[in-house]
Amino acid sequence: MDFAIETKSTGNPFADTKTAANHVEGSAKVLSGGIAAGAGLNGDTTSEAAELRAVLSGLLQEHVYLAGYTVDAAYSFGPDSGEFDLAAEALDTNSVELADVIGDAAGSEKREEFLTLWRDHIGFFVDYALAAAEDDDEGRQSALDDLNGYTDGAGQFFEDISAGELPADAVTDSLDVHIDTLSGAIDSFAAGDASAFDDLKAAGDHVVGSAGVLSGGLAAALDLNGDTESEASELRTGLTAGLQEHVYLAGITVKNGYAAGLESGEFEAAAGTLDTNSVQLADAIGELAGDENRNAFLSLWRDHIGFFVDYAAATAGNDEQGQADAIGDLDGYTDSAGGFFEDISGGELPADAVSDNLVEHIATLGGAIDSLDAAINQ
Repeated sequence: MDFAIETKSTGNPFADTKTAANHVEGSAKVLSGGIAAGAGLNGDTTSEAAELRAVLSGLLQEHVYLAGYTVDAAYSFGPDSGEFDLAAEALDTNSVELADVIGDAAGSEKREEFLTLWRDHIGFFVDYALAAAEDDDEGRQSALDDLNGYTDGAGQFFEDISAGELPADAVTDSLDVHIDTLSGAIDSFAAGDASAFDDLKAAGDHVVGSAGVLSGGLAAALDLNGDTESEASELRTGLTAGLQEHVYLAGITVKNGYAAGLESGEFEAAAGTLDTNSVQLADAIGELAGDENRNAFLSLWRDHIGFFVDYAAATAGNDEQGQADAIGDLDGYTDSAGGFFEDISGGELPADAVSDNLVEHIATLGGAIDSLDAAINQ
């Protein structure tokens, strides 16, 4: 059966979800540029400082979500499973990308030092997760002790590479909150609490804020052009985080729909966290384009999420007609959304260009759903 849009799947759900997330980061750059120009915001979304903030925000938020995916794979499939290995591989790809950003700013030696520190702290989180699954308080505390030791080393690292613009104590304090929020989310997943998805989102939100601080210090030390705190930079970072989070929360929601059923509490809890993200994206649109456009966006956005759920349900049921219908609905959404963004940007974002970009969003996220279905249901 021919579909209006062909999905792109490699069979690896974690790599495919990361591909879908990376695509919407590019979308955020384009959308923020057009919206900033149309709204006359101060600053430049493509300045070196804005670029650094958006990239760090995206990578640190992705670290949290891929860590969550990896922990979930360990709990769902086992730490010796192929699924866990694939999730851990996607997480390590993110680590290497973060190290590359640090290396661009501070040189290859500092890149390697950061990558070693960062990989170590991920290993400590995995230790914590495995201990939490066994309700092993001693193992939990041992992992936390290791993580607390990491924060001291990382704080000094960032003070050094920023020539003092990022004081070690301030970085350590922020990393302490990262440990508290992500370990709290791990505890919730281990206990099967409905709050787990909100807790993971809180951990992601925290590191986006941390990226603002880190990028500001690094931009000052490197004398980058632009301003990490300009209105245009704020918009780009907000859209980067919001759109990427949409992809990862959609993946978590679909996974729980497959694993526990569309009527389950797990699916409803994950869908609720995904809708929180939708409301936050709509609020950001409303601040620039007014309440009427906020509500129009939210309606469009919720519709397209529903179409993705329809596609996932049809895929799980081997219902090719249902898949085609859902893809057709998503294809129709791209035209409506293209017109919406052209209108609110005063023509800075041509409808056809937005629609074409959204086609790729559907192809990549649809491909990730295909891969999730293959991993869980076949």
